Amino acid sequence: MSMTMIEIERALRELRLSGIRATLDTRILQAQANQEPFLDTFSMVLQDELDRRRSSLMERRYHKSGLDERATLTDFDWHFNPKLPRQACFELHTLKFIAEGQNALIIGKPGTGKSHIAKAVAYQATLQGHDVRYLEADSIFARYALGSGADQERQLRPLLNADLVVLDDLFLARRISDSAGELLQTLIHQRYKLRRSIVVTSNRVVQDWGKYLGDNTMATTILDRLMHRSHLLEFEGKSYRLKEAATRLAQNPSVN
Repeated sequence: MSMTMIEIERALRELRLSGIRATLDTRILQAQANQEPFLDTFSMVLQDELDRRRSSLMERRYHKSGLDERATLTDFDWHFNPKLPRQACFELHTLKFIAEGQNALIIGKPGTGKSHIAKAVAYQATLQGHDVRYLEADSIFARYALGSGADQERQLRPLLNADLVVLDDLFLARRISDSAGELLQTLIHQRYKLRRSIVVTSNRVVQDWGKYLGDNTMATTILDRLMHRSHLLEFEGKSYRLKEAATRLAQNPSVN
């Protein structure tokens, strides 16, 4: 005995097939109008459900990542600073370095696009099914320092398990606390052993990291593991942020 549409919709809700439920009326009308074979119609109905689930999964990965924008390499102004390592950025974007357990250090002047490239790589990784954690260094260090031992362990666990961790603007505040240094060392040491990738962006050249950590031995240990299997991208040039500020002022000369 066939079901009524009300019974079919109830069954789809019970089976949690909301992708099929959302497009079923349209697919029925399409099949009737085109006199399509049952298997053709049924395959399209199933594809609707698969598309909805994949889209929902990508959204969950994106929100879980901590990214605040869906940055891409296509919306980056490569002409403004033509000497940027464009080929190396696109190579990172292939995500081959994640499969090989490698890292990336993006070092250079403020405003040259380091964070945008790191976010674009991280967003691409979420689209390709990777578990990603994007972290602003100052924020994660502050939260970690305020937590109890149990809180710190809970914060660290997902950072060790993720396929990719992006640590953005490392040493932005120059000298970091002892607890921050310990977190950084643990994170890099453990992920090195697990062969899981890290992308670090920083305005500070690696030769000065010991000064900002307040411990040259710790800096050597961190850099030894971070750079062993690593891509080093150096960003030089003018600041995009200063360019955008100048454009806004030119468009609104009355604004002080």
